[in-house]
Amino acid sequence: MNLLEMNHIRKTFDDLEVIKDISLSVKEGEILSIIGPSGSGKSTLLRCATMLEEIDGGEILYMGERAAWMEGKKACHPGKAQMKRLQEYFGLVFQSFNLFPHYSVMKNLTDAPINIQKRNKEEVYREARELLAKMGLEDKEDAYPCQLSGGQCQRVAIARALALNPKIMFFDEPTSALDPELTGEVLKVIRSLADLHITMVIVTHEMSFAREISDRVIFMDKGVVALEGTPEEVFTSSHNRMQEFLGKFRQH
Repeated sequence: MNLLEMNHIRKTFDDLEVIKDISLSVKEGEILSIIGPSGSGKSTLLRCATMLEEIDGGEILYMGERAAWMEGKKACHPGKAQMKRLQEYFGLVFQSFNLFPHYSVMKNLTDAPINIQKRNKEEVYREARELLAKMGLEDKEDAYPCQLSGGQCQRVAIARALALNPKIMFFDEPTSALDPELTGEVLKVIRSLADLHITMVIVTHEMSFAREISDRVIFMDKGVVALEGTPEEVFTSSHNRMQEFLGKFRQH
């Protein structure tokens, strides 16, 4: 069964159509990377998938249930309780971490599971400590974001998203704000999630990482899916725009 389905998605800002009729699906356990030049609509697509942006066309389904659809020119969503349940299917990691600066690392991880998901406090704290250990941050639970490096903040952000036990994880350029050394430590964490068969959709500029970790790769260009396939098919494709795009990376 498809965990996520996006059918004929459109998104316009003012008069600019940023996403033009994109359809994609993600199966349970699958890792999908979305690559493409800046301004091709990758992050907007992720923001539509997570309902941070209203769609202007198409529909979004999680586990076969509609989370967003159009009625006339208006985007619609299910009722509050159903919407809350659907939103618990996914976790989102931003490029800018978005941690609560006035919360300790532990409170950043445990606040939503306890107060929003109403889960057992002891169980949430135990899971949070396990996640911090997995991230190599077991000694940082009382630290505040301002006391951490960018790479540590991003690992806390990943742990915070995982603390909600989502079925699918979205990563929006998780390393673009980090220097090369810190990028390596965050990519290592994401690789470890792949070993746990966590479903992931990753918008990334890290080409060798996308090639190595993904089951499928989508190359977006000017708001459309220009190319889709296995990493091998996409990265060795003779598609003009893809070759041009990869050429820019080879020059660096």
